[in-house]
Amino acid sequence: MARAALWLVQVVGEGKIFTVAQLREAFPDVAQIDRRMRGLRDYGWEIATAREDPELLSQERRFVTRGKDVWVPGQAKSPSHKASITNAQRARVMQGDGYVCRTCGIAAGEAYEDGVTQAVLNVARRQVALAGGEVTHELVTECQRCGRGNVDRTVHLPEVLARIEALAPLERSVLSGWVKADQRTYSSLEFLWGLYRTLPEESRKAVADALDLDDTDN
Repeated sequence: MARAALWLVQVVGEGKIFTVAQLREAFPDVAQIDRRMRGLRDYGWEIATAREDPELLSQERRFVTRGKDVWVPGQAKSPSHKASITNAQRARVMQGDGYVCRTCGIAAGEAYEDGVTQAVLNVARRQVALAGGEVTHELVTECQRCGRGNVDRTVHLPEVLARIEALAPLERSVLSGWVKADQRTYSSLEFLWGLYRTLPEESRKAVADALDLDDTDN
């Protein structure tokens, strides 16, 4: 894995495309080198396939971002939270999450907006910062595309709870309804505002006229 990381940095370069064949030619003495390279994702390396990058062919990969210097002693130590997830845990987490990705909201088998690929759900560990600086990892359902991104999705739970405490009673009641239903419902007013924002200028003026607005009100 360390040799593959160095090859990516020294030969391929960040943002560049390589093929599985080129990888195997570079390491003819290493069995399953592509699987070993995939292990780099556990250390912050982002290597995109055709699932994440529609511009790629099936045998192509893109070296997006480098992570930890795994060739340095101590850097390739497996994270303590990387213990395997059992099938029972996976099934329980997905059921609890409603079989949708808790990052983008897509359901298993649904097509992404680009229409190229369909979502495949996995169970991942998400870092959660607790009160007093303690950090834990909780299981969450996530699609493969979101799971292979390089975005820090650490949850700062005390901040979330503090914001809830600061809500006015009416806001708290609305949020409680969304949480209970596990989805946000939009009022007719919110729907109209979203629709208004999509209108061309002349149509927006027609809406303003219907609301009896003059230029001094805008």
